[in-house]
Amino acid sequence: MTLALHITDRPAREDVDVILDGLVAFNEAAIQRPGRAKADLAVLVRDEGRTVGGAIGSSYYGWAVIDLLWLPAALRREGLGRRVMAAVEEEARARGCIGVRLDTYSFQARGFYEKLGFTLFGTLPDHPPGHTRYWLAKRID
Repeated sequence: MTLALHITDRPAREDVDVILDGLVAFNEAAIQRPGRAKADLAVLVRDEGRTVGGAIGSSYYGWAVIDLLWLPAALRREGLGRRVMAAVEEEARARGCIGVRLDTYSFQARGFYEKLGFTLFGTLPDHPPGHTRYWLAKRID
């Protein structure tokens, strides 16, 4: 066997799948919970059929994960973000999830999430430099 390292900023889908499938198999054996059953999750805010904001994430291993949440400035502070997050939680419960987790930056919405009952479980200072990244979670079971 001749091993070599290859660095790229555009891995092929099949390369990603080798690593993902191997990691998922390892994880499932360790937690004795077969079937990744990862499913996309989106709560979209639409205006006349056009998406203008919302939340994007997924659910797997019993948790919903929000990767993106954004609303245009004109739609903020009206309770719409709270409604989007309530819909995320409702869908997560319907999928059998026990919680929702997400991350945010110091220049974003940590206080908003904490008002919704999320608690801080991790921080990374200087990511990006001069700011902090926060990880938050909320049990919904």
